[in-house]
Amino acid sequence: MADRQIHTDVAIIGGGPAGSTVGALLRKYDPSLTVHIFEKERFPRDHVGESQLPFISSILAEMGAWEKVEAAGFPIKIGATYRWGRSDQLWDFEFLSRGKFEPTERPGTYAGQRMETAFQVDRAVYDEILLDHAASMGCIVFEESEVVKVEKQDDSVTSILVNGPDGESEVRARYFIDCTGYSGILRKVFGVEVEQPTNLKNIAIWDYWKGAEWAVNVGIEGTRVQVLSLGYGWIWYIPLGNDRTSVGLIVPASYYKDQSLRPAELYEKSLQGDKIVSHLLRNAQAEGNLKSTKDWSFLASRLAGGNWFLCGEAAGFADPILAAGLTLAHKGARDLAYTIIEIEKGEIGAKWLKAQYSDGNRRQISQHIRFADFWYTQNGQFSDLKDYAREISSDSGLNLSSDEAWRWLGTGGFIDNSTSSTDIAGFALYVTKNITASFCDENVDYKIFGKTHFRLDLEGATKEWAANYYGGRIHRHECYVRNGKSLPLLGVCGFLTHGLAQERTAEQIIGAADLFRTQHDMSQEDRIRLPRLVVETMEALVLDGWVIAETRPGYKGWPRFEVDYERIMHENRDVSWILKSD
Repeated sequence: MADRQIHTDVAIIGGGPAGSTVGALLRKYDPSLTVHIFEKERFPRDHVGESQLPFISSILAEMGAWEKVEAAGFPIKIGATYRWGRSDQLWDFEFLSRGKFEPTERPGTYAGQRMETAFQVDRAVYDEILLDHAASMGCIVFEESEVVKVEKQDDSVTSILVNGPDGESEVRARYFIDCTGYSGILRKVFGVEVEQPTNLKNIAIWDYWKGAEWAVNVGIEGTRVQVLSLGYGWIWYIPLGNDRTSVGLIVPASYYKDQSLRPAELYEKSLQGDKIVSHLLRNAQAEGNLKSTKDWSFLASRLAGGNWFLCGEAAGFADPILAAGLTLAHKGARDLAYTIIEIEKGEIGAKWLKAQYSDGNRRQISQHIRFADFWYTQNGQFSDLKDYAREISSDSGLNLSSDEAWRWLGTGGFIDNSTSSTDIAGFALYVTKNITASFCDENVDYKIFGKTHFRLDLEGATKEWAANYYGGRIHRHECYVRNGKSLPLLGVCGFLTHGLAQERTAEQIIGAADLFRTQHDMSQEDRIRLPRLVVETMEALVLDGWVIAETRPGYKGWPRFEVDYERIMHENRDVSWILKSD
């Protein structure tokens, strides 16, 4: 018999970034909802996964938490330095479209270049900030409160039993959300199948260091993370500020087993064997709290049930090579908050809303897993693991050429139904093309360049509804669906689809886009971005088979897309000095 009963609208199990984000956004957009968060640990507590991507900043701003995170003084992530691919050279990936970070005073505001940057966060501090923020939004938070039992009926949760400092509580809610990470409490209770769509089965070993140097210090606390391939795995090096640096090692589980070394021994051997890392740590001291975990990508077969949802790493996990973990967690949490709010309004069917949440986020996780696979197969530095990379490639059906890689990466479609954006795993199409081409030692190729005539191909497609998440509401828009790929009639996709109802020449399409830009009320930034978005979207429409591109004599073809790729990816300029030092 429980000591007390709690009745609430939404019960969130897990108070990490996913749980805090769901809770804060639910309270922001529908303050009438009661939201309880049950976290089994007492914050602050360490957690791996500190490197962020810029998309997170937009969600933090929407939550009203960006300024609080900025006030913590975390390093500003402007990109990453890699030793990856087919040579041992260092190269930089830059977040900033202009390619240069301009020092500014801190704490700053979420504007200008800061909208293109991210944070490198100490999770002990970051997670507590977000949980406290959720509480400030009206969420009722219980720490040191572990779910010890789940009662269910059919495909719904009837109650959960929570063991906390004040005894046991029986919690009844209209919605239950599983944000328990790999543990996946509700996922396991309802027997949700887990797919492992890759042979990547790695383990992670890490510790935190005091007195470690930053490899890069650009302006006021602007820096890049270091991702350094070894012959048998790779090292992450992430400055967290406040004299704390996260340094981790990723190796295949099979390699770890064959080495017959304890985690601490393999970790020390790897760090000392890398010239860059050993140099940066030469005056540093480890905190001595070494941790290790299996690091296997997985994807839940469904993310929603009768009155429950999976969110964050309970829904799926992608290899950390792309630093996607927190992005997927925050985005999934945002989509879920919108979903519950919309179900409450009752204007759109709950079944459809749940399917949009589940299918959309499964696609996002799957793309990150797929792109991570590609990165591993293209790493010529894994000299001891060529068979391992070949196995990943073979099982995925990946032919190691740029053209075949694109077909494989785009299996799920290059166009995001919810935003009409064109990307792979959150990377803009032109960025992903450049990465793919550089890995495969080929030129960046666009299918539309030089083509003169374009026509829409909707044969076999059906018209359906898709979800667009913004402003606290889910807005339905029409889309065409064919063979698992979607064409949303939204944004630039909708503009081009409408314009291509009749066959058009490249010159006509470009002229229409220019006219649209001059006749519509747009920000200066959007005016600058529109030509690139038109090119990227047209390319995606061709890649996904929605548009047929042809070349006919006597017409002017689509001009090449002028992108300064050197701003986005270039040879490293500020870490290589370490390799030349004694």
